[in-house]
Amino acid sequence: MRSSMLFFIFFVIGYQQMLAQKPLEKVVDSHYKEDQFYIGVTYNLFGNRPIDLSQNGFSNGIHLGFIKDMPLNPRRNVALGLGLGYSANSFYHNLHIRQDENQITTYDIILESGSYTKNKFSNHLVELPIEFRWRSSTPEEYKFWRIYTGFKLGYIFRNRVKYRGDLGDVYYTNVKGFEKFQYGFTLSFGYNTWNAYLYYALSPIFAKDNQINGQNIDMNNIKIGLMFYIL
Repeated sequence: MRSSMLFFIFFVIGYQQMLAQKPLEKVVDSHYKEDQFYIGVTYNLFGNRPIDLSQNGFSNGIHLGFIKDMPLNPRRNVALGLGLGYSANSFYHNLHIRQDENQITTYDIILESGSYTKNKFSNHLVELPIEFRWRSSTPEEYKFWRIYTGFKLGYIFRNRVKYRGDLGDVYYTNVKGFEKFQYGFTLSFGYNTWNAYLYYALSPIFAKDNQINGQNIDMNNIKIGLMFYIL
C-alpha cells in the first residue's frame, strides 16, 4: 500500500513537471467581440451661432457607456454596435439666460465680457449610440485600426444654468427652454488606444421658437475629442 502510494505521488510530480516543460498552446477565441465599453472626453462647440454670441472658458464633455458588439461577418471585423451611455457637458458663453416665476425663459447677449465672472449652462444625458463598425482586428491581434460611424440619440434628464455678475447671481435647474431630445451623427477613428471622436448634432440646443432679438436660436452642438475603448 505504501509503495503504491509513493508510486502515485512520484507519477503526479513527474506528470506536473512534464506539463510545466511543455509549451502552452495559445487559445484563440474565434467568437471574439471588441470595444464594448467606452469612455471619452470632448471639447464642446456651438454651431450656427447667432451674431455676437461667443464661447469663453473651456466647454467640455465626459462620455461613458456600454455598446453591444454584434459582428456581421465570419472574420468578425465588421460589426453593428448598439449601446447605452451617459454624457455630462458644460458650455461657457456670453448668453444671459433668465427664467421668471412662470418658467418663461428669455435670452440676451452680453457684449461686455468683464461684466460677469461666470456664465455657463450644463446638461446630463442618457444616450443610445448606434454604430456601424470596421476594424483591422483578428482573434490574436489586440492593437488595430478602427473606423466607427453611426448615430446617437440622447435625452437630457437634467440641465443647469449659472450666472455670476453685474446682472445678479442666478442659478436655475431644469430650464424649460432647452431641447430635451438630442440626436446627431458620430464618427470615431484611430489606432489602438487613441481614437479621434466627432459628434455633430442635428437637433438644436434650445427648444423651438426661442429667440434673441426676434431671431430664432438655431444653435447646435459639435463635440471634438478623444474616445477610449475597452474590451
